[in-house]
Amino acid sequence: MLGCFKDKVGEVLLPGDIFSFELPDSESKPEKLICGPGLRRNGDEVLVCKSGILRHKETNLYWIDSQQRRYVPAKGDSVIGIVTAKSGDVFKVDVGGSEQASLSYLAFEGATKRNRPNVQVGDLVYSQFIIANKDMEPELVCIDSCGRANGMGVFGAGGLLFKVSLGLVRRLLAPQSEIVKDLEKTFPFEMVIGMNGRIWVRAKNTQQTLIIANLLESCENMAAQQRKTLFRRVAENTL
Repeated sequence: MLGCFKDKVGEVLLPGDIFSFELPDSESKPEKLICGPGLRRNGDEVLVCKSGILRHKETNLYWIDSQQRRYVPAKGDSVIGIVTAKSGDVFKVDVGGSEQASLSYLAFEGATKRNRPNVQVGDLVYSQFIIANKDMEPELVCIDSCGRANGMGVFGAGGLLFKVSLGLVRRLLAPQSEIVKDLEKTFPFEMVIGMNGRIWVRAKNTQQTLIIANLLESCENMAAQQRKTLFRRVAENTL
């Protein structure tokens, strides 16, 4: 046992580290703990599954902030996939994991046996995992629980797809992300972010699209002030 878990926020942890999660007052009612990426809870113990910095935010959510690039599918994750094959009534989709996921032609808004979606090999699809565990083939859908697309489906015409670390993706998807706010001050663009580390962007022209992609990749290891300075300089030089 390596001490109290909550005291380690902001420190670097390694796989295999085990911590206790206990309140200072033993008579208090046990707290609810939400383990995010890189952590697993077993009773009053928390096991670290990957290396990185322990982060925390309100509602007792803890996770490991790492520069991991290998994606492990998780149920509920929204990802950007590449259609690689058609197999009967199922599309095979590359999501960057250890195996390809399946996507039924009926898993699109308004799809029926007579009204099949227009999906071709090589298309990009924004979809969500409904099955993702070690014992079953990963399965994706392009509809929510109400049968609506809700932004999911085939997309990507005229844009650029590239890959970043999973840590940067979480920073971009965070509510009120400072990186996204700073980026929006450069010039108009569209962006789709997948939890699997893939990002698609499209701006007014090819040059601006490449600039947005390069800015996102460059802010991976930048401090906030460095990032703001770089983004402001780019915005001034492209006006």
